[in-house]
Amino acid sequence: MRETREELEELQTLLDASLSRSTAHLRSIINTESTLTAEQLTQIVTGMCTLALSTVTAKGEPRISGVDGHFLHGKWHFGTARGAAKARHLAARPAVSAAHMRGEDLGVFTHGTVETLNPRDGEPAADWPDLLAYFKSFYGEDFFDWDNDVVYYRLHPHWMTVYAADLDAASVAG
Repeated sequence: MRETREELEELQTLLDASLSRSTAHLRSIINTESTLTAEQLTQIVTGMCTLALSTVTAKGEPRISGVDGHFLHGKWHFGTARGAAKARHLAARPAVSAAHMRGEDLGVFTHGTVETLNPRDGEPAADWPDLLAYFKSFYGEDFFDWDNDVVYYRLHPHWMTVYAADLDAASVAG
């Protein structure tokens, strides 16, 4: 767990607010008995978690693809090749939806906008050196040409909810 107390509080506020403004149908599935607290979530979604990431084309057509998601400081972080279609989509239209699911045991659903952490032109995010060190320790120093091959994003959520009917099953499924 890399989250500060403030980050956990912010995440818990987001989780509570998101669920409270969800439809009755969603709340019939995800409720206080079938969700996780921010602290529980950060203990379960560690390391690399495959995300289904949805972007939108210039024609407004949805596109979904898989990315390596890392839940750090209460937000999803992910990367892709600089020349990938999703990188073009995100540069033009930064709104995304992401889902991390582990069978029927865990579902983390997020909507928000992305921030480019290491733009080719411009200043990197202030915490990019720390994040880059994390990614290099996870994937290896020489896995990519980190300056030219990959672009990394942070998903700033405006809505996030978690389904976990059984905390033990959700923990083991990862």
